[in-house]
Amino acid sequence: MTSNDQPPRRDVPFEAPTRLSEPSADTQYAVAAQAGSAVLEAGLQDVDTAVRDAHAELESALIARYQSRQAESQDVTSFLSPAGSIQGVAIGLGDPDSPSLPGEPAMSVYVAEPTEARLVREMVVDDFGISSARDVPILVRQDVFDASAHRFRIRPAPGGVSTGHTAATAGTIGCLAVGRTEPRNQRLLFLSNNHVIANSNKASLNDPIIQQGRFDGGAAPVDQIAVLERFRPIAFDNTPNLVDCATAWCWPDRVRPELVRILGGAQTFFRIGRQPVSPFLGMGVGKSGRTTQVRQGEITDLGWTGIINYDGHQALFTNQIAIRPVSALEFSAGGDSGSIVWTWDATRSPVGLLFAGGFRHTLANPMALVLDALDIDLFT
Repeated sequence: MTSNDQPPRRDVPFEAPTRLSEPSADTQYAVAAQAGSAVLEAGLQDVDTAVRDAHAELESALIARYQSRQAESQDVTSFLSPAGSIQGVAIGLGDPDSPSLPGEPAMSVYVAEPTEARLVREMVVDDFGISSARDVPILVRQDVFDASAHRFRIRPAPGGVSTGHTAATAGTIGCLAVGRTEPRNQRLLFLSNNHVIANSNKASLNDPIIQQGRFDGGAAPVDQIAVLERFRPIAFDNTPNLVDCATAWCWPDRVRPELVRILGGAQTFFRIGRQPVSPFLGMGVGKSGRTTQVRQGEITDLGWTGIINYDGHQALFTNQIAIRPVSALEFSAGGDSGSIVWTWDATRSPVGLLFAGGFRHTLANPMALVLDALDIDLFT
């Protein structure tokens, strides 16, 4: 048996939820923000300096242009969403559909509509003034990202199933966690997205969290398993975001540390690791989510910066992980938000927190940033 097969050990029982009085704290977020680039550094250490420099320059240019449009109260889509315009930037590896050599690091440029690589390079070099991108390999990826089945009711509830705030639709329970300091180290928490269990900043602490989510028929109080305990607010102004995450304080008898999958028509359960690992290009990953269940994927890009659509609003994110499926089946779909992304190997080590999906790619927050932002450790 691997260490992931052993149940978590704890000498002191967890406390049941009581009324919270403290605000949604973010004392750890400044630390997480400073560490944002360092988390992905290990996965990019072999990338050519020219590619990394071009990526950094285009990233800065995208952020600056987004912030200027916000300051002028202009629609961000006026420069990000027209046909062929740039949605985001990252660093990836050449694939069979790109002019770059297979496996060669390149700057990935995300566009809204099919656009020739030559035209994308002209936009980067001429429109954005990134002269360093003139000679680096460029991958063109078409995608527009929206914040995005295990829809049944189950007790105790595992990771990978439907959940949500009573005013939201439905997302996914990621996995269990505990706070790092008192009194939160006596609380059994589950991890998901802000937009899933904190209703994109609109919720209040102590709000009921249900399983299944409202879209799948859940309602309070009969389906309540937790209360909203903490969330990192999503900035919809000109501030770059690193994470979309939140925790719910659970009744201990209503949740379980395993994740679920459907195999042969039956529910089966498995464990994931507790210690996050740094992502790298080409890493094989998996996830268990409310809509598409267990799927396998591959990390295609690191350091993704761009715009995420949130039900009529837009938010700027930076230093994200991009994932694509390894088969004809999509890696994620709407309702899979909140899923834990883990390594596709025997350790199943946590890599990220799934929060958005597009036509062909899925985005995840680096797990180390999530844990620091919420001041938690996983309890798996």
